[in-house]
Amino acid sequence: MRKQLLIILAALCPLAGTAQDVTVEAALDSMAIFIGQQVGLTLSVSAPDSAVVQMPQFKDRDIITPGVEIVGDASETVEKAKGKTIVRRKWLLTSFDEDAYKIPEQTVKVSGKEYRTNPLALKVLTVEVDTTALDSFFPPKDVQDNPFLWSEWRGIYWLSVVMFLLIAAAIYLYIRFKQNKPIISRILIIRHIPAHQKALSAIEKIKGEKIYNDSDQKLYYTKLTDTLRRYIEERFGFSAMEMTSSEIISALQNAGNDEMIDELRNLFRVADLVKFAKYSTPANENDINLVNAVNFIDRTKTQETEREERITPKLSETDRRVQESRKLIKALLAIITAAVVIILCYIIFRVMQLF
Repeated sequence: MRKQLLIILAALCPLAGTAQDVTVEAALDSMAIFIGQQVGLTLSVSAPDSAVVQMPQFKDRDIITPGVEIVGDASETVEKAKGKTIVRRKWLLTSFDEDAYKIPEQTVKVSGKEYRTNPLALKVLTVEVDTTALDSFFPPKDVQDNPFLWSEWRGIYWLSVVMFLLIAAAIYLYIRFKQNKPIISRILIIRHIPAHQKALSAIEKIKGEKIYNDSDQKLYYTKLTDTLRRYIEERFGFSAMEMTSSEIISALQNAGNDEMIDELRNLFRVADLVKFAKYSTPANENDINLVNAVNFIDRTKTQETEREERITPKLSETDRRVQESRKLIKALLAIITAAVVIILCYIIFRVMQLF
């Protein structure tokens, strides 16, 4: 008790370090606190404007005296008035042990010279406990959870069930979609080239090859007569490719077509001689036969022009059903995916609201 009284008397009679115009002082906001409370320690320095003031440095959790520690960082204010500078720095102190503590003198430097503050006393009190009324005391409470309300979570629960059912349905439909192979129906485009155009193009090709200038005239006449046979077959409708030269001439006469029949008969006769009797013709005769073939085609050609025919294949009943099934599955997958995304976003929004 005597020690505590001396400390309190020392606090009531603060010492100020003065030299010339410098004043240093320490003060507490309160001389007594309860355990765990905080109290302010303020150091005040009054010095001329030209003086350089250096306060003591304390950090958070520093021990200023055994049993008393610093809380947080210091705050500082500076005032100037009538040629004086007043610097105040404040720290927060706390303690967790009941006792009377002496706050030691603090050293302040002003323009390199040290000044010491007055010592202070701090009394840390504990809370009086009435041990005779034990029933009025309860242990610390645990962290209390918010009550679970089924009404708040019911909508989220059922939406989650619906979402998982939709996902299961989407998986099933996707498997079905993969199992049903796509029915590919290609549109066929057929170009119909008139018989005379094909024949004239073939003769132009023979003419460009200039086969008749070589020793192999047999190849020349074979290509020329085959071209005429194919033309006659397409133009007049009988199997000229399988008929002899004389049969072709007879068939043309029976059909009432006598256009250049003599020239055509002579062309087939020369061709047969070249192919089967190793007959050799002069070059001018080859040219005449080529011209006669072209003239025959020009005089017997029709007015038909080149055209395109688009053929769309018809699907079977099974293929048609598969195609319709795939279209329906794709539409259902798109709808289900959109629904799942919307439900998931709504569930996340509601859960965030609840928390």
